[in-house]
Amino acid sequence: MSETLASHALKVLHEWVQSESLRKHCYAVADSMKHFAQLGGDDIDLWEAVGLLHDMDYERHPNLEHSATEGHPSVGVAWLRENGWSEEVCRAILSHADYASVSRETPMEKTLCAVDELSSFIIAVALVRPTKSIHDVGVRAVKKKMKDKAFARAVNRDDIIRGAAELGMPLDTVIAEVIVALKSDAERLGLEGRSA
Repeated sequence: MSETLASHALKVLHEWVQSESLRKHCYAVADSMKHFAQLGGDDIDLWEAVGLLHDMDYERHPNLEHSATEGHPSVGVAWLRENGWSEEVCRAILSHADYASVSRETPMEKTLCAVDELSSFIIAVALVRPTKSIHDVGVRAVKKKMKDKAFARAVNRDDIIRGAAELGMPLDTVIAEVIVALKSDAERLGLEGRSA
């Protein structure tokens, strides 16, 4: 049987990314992508692969200057194109970085943008719970932490709000669905929490 796109993407991610926290971020985004693909009847394997690969070059080429042509995500996308990945995958990955100037048009592109920062934020919320468990995180807790400017400062709240708007879904719904997605992979994400 031929390898799925997602399992191939996982191998690529592990070749490019050594950081455990960045790997977990990519797993979380992939979980969210897979979940939203299921909800919309879209290609689960394709969406999961895009989630896994969207930050594959971030560790080596973080692109803090936000160049449209160098660094993340351009380096990763150039490599993906050279290695036969579809333009659909490449476009989606480019579209999640506003500075790459690739408009988000497809549901997959819009979903990637909506769940990218939010997945990280929800993990951060889970990790400050006394149990450190995703199973103890609800929409209210996430929204409360969004108002706390000192919490997870690196996460852009406007991106989260705009991502939900681009999807045409209420923010509460997007948050709730990402929580469901992350619960499904709690063990790999390190979010099972402490046993009592």
